[in-house]
Formats: sequence, C-alpha cells, structure tokens
Amino acid sequence: MDVLTPGLDFTDFLQGIADAPERILLLDYDGTLAPFHIRPELATPYPEVRTVLGNIVRAGGTRVVIVSGRRAEELLPLLPLDRRPEIWGSHGREHLQPDGTLLLAAPEPHEREALEEAAAVLEPALHAGCRIERKPASVAVHWRGASVLSVAKLRAAASATWKALARDHGLECLPFDGGLELRVPGCTKGDVVRTVLADATPGSAVAYLGDDITDEDAFEAVKPFGIGVLVRPQFRQTQADVWLRPPRELVAFLKHWRVDAARE
Repeated sequence: MDVLTPGLDFTDFLQGIADAPERILLLDYDGTLAPFHIRPELATPYPEVRTVLGNIVRAGGTRVVIVSGRRAEELLPLLPLDRRPEIWGSHGREHLQPDGTLLLAAPEPHEREALEEAAAVLEPALHAGCRIERKPASVAVHWRGASVLSVAKLRAAASATWKALARDHGLECLPFDGGLELRVPGCTKGDVVRTVLADATPGSAVAYLGDDITDEDAFEAVKPFGIGVLVRPQFRQTQADVWLRPPRELVAFLKHWRVDAARE
C-alpha cells in the first residue's frame, strides 16, 4: 500500500470508518475487483473478494455502488451476492437499482446511428483476439491479448475512422486499458460519483476504487468527499490518493471496511 497524496493520513481514514455517520463504497469491476480476462464473461473476482464484499453488503450500513463501463446486467452473474448492490453500467448511462429496476439514459437516434456505423466500418479490420462491444451509448474495440502487429493495425484503423465520426457527430473517442471507445458524451464515472454523493452526510466515509484511465474523473470527483484508491499490480500516474496492489492489499482494505463497520 502506498499513500500518494501528501498529508493524507490513511490510517486515520480507516479508523474513522466505524464512527462515520454514513459509509459509501464505490467500486469499478474489471481490473479492480476482478483481473482482466480476454473473455469478459469469465472475468470473475479475485479470491476472497466476492465473500468479503458480500459480507459488507449483507451487514448493511454501507451503500455499495458498482461503477463499470460494462452493461450493468453483465455483472450480475459475475458478482452473485446474497443482496444485490447498486450498479451503474455503461459509464453511468445505466442505473440498475437493488430491486431490479433499470434506468437508462438513451442516446439520440442520430448518435445511435453513428455508433452503428463505427462498429460496421471497423469490423472488417478485426484480427484474432480483437472484438467489438456494443453498448447503449457507445461502441468499444478491445484488443487485449492480440498480437502486437494486430493491435497496431487495429489502433490505426480505429483512430482514422472513429476520430472522424467523433468530430462529425459530437462524440468522444477515448482510450482505455486494452482498447478504444467511441461514446456519446454526457455520462462518466465522475458524474456517477457526483450523483451518488450529492446528498451524502457531511463526515461520511467515502472511497472510490478503480484501476483504469476511465476512473480518473471519478478519482477527481470523490476528493471533496473521501479518497480515491488506485487498484492495480503496476503503478501508473493517477489522481488517486492511495495505491493498493490486488489481491492481497485490496482484500485487506475490504476486510478493514467490513470489520470497522461491524463494530456498531
């Protein structure tokens, strides 16, 4: 564990969890709770994570919020907890509530058409190990696990076509760890954090855990309320306040959160 923000007393933060008037734990999934997998449907959580997170949800007293770039419903079979947490999918476009209600901020028809065009023009350039993912308000190309040559060719093709579509249709073309995404602007993980914390009680214990570039705006958004935690084996430049290496340090953090909360 490394504290990245000068002056932050991480021990004091941990010790204050139990006495906080409210606890809010926001967590990215892929790369944070689970290691990346070439086949996304097989990306199961790190050992002990599902058990410890299930204990936190079951104990109550913490608002557990999963924030992911995936479709919200894709996470249900990967994270089968006794009590369903709140899930925000597609970078905040989808809000799957614990009771099963799904709220969707749908794109405009012309934006949807541009995304379909983006997927169609890139599909002929796909090589082994690469895939296209369609979401409600974005399309992503994944190249994790593909050869260096395949990645270079696909990256060039995507940059040439998708950046033009982004410019012509008011979309965003953003990189992530293992791919590129073309998406409708207006919803980010940072927006989710601000929405969730809008009515947070002053003095609440709040943490956002993430790993990817797409988590950076969430790290920035959480700072007025709590801490941002970078979870990844290798360090990278980040706005997060603390760096944890999975799975050992991640599990220790979650256990500490559960143990402290259980003192009530």
